[in-house]
Amino acid sequence: MTKILIVEDDLFLSKMYKKKFEIGGFEVEVAGDGVSGLEKMKSFSPDLVLMDIMMPRLNGIEAMEKAKADPSISKIPVLILTNLSTAADASTAVKKGAAGFLVKSDITPAQVVAKSKSILKIN
Repeated sequence: MTKILIVEDDLFLSKMYKKKFEIGGFEVEVAGDGVSGLEKMKSFSPDLVLMDIMMPRLNGIEAMEKAKADPSISKIPVLILTNLSTAADASTAVKKGAAGFLVKSDITPAQVVAKSKSILKIN
């Protein structure tokens, strides 16, 4: 079963995305901040991480940078899912290694699942 890690500090959003992915047949874990996200990346070994940017303890860009620098988790793709919507935000995320950048207010949960499947090359 394909595993997804959702790193999101908004409990409502993380529950909503978790449910949508579970309905789609994915195994899902959730972390509430960047530090917990890095820990779960190591213990859960997800196939894809959905990462918010604005979070406590360690923001999503910093967490992604730390993940990319750690050989044990560096190959796990990270899809940024945020409310920051400037071209500069997207450019920074992609330059730092994000597999994609989505703005929460511009997309539905079904579209997030579809983009995730595209990154993972799942039909």
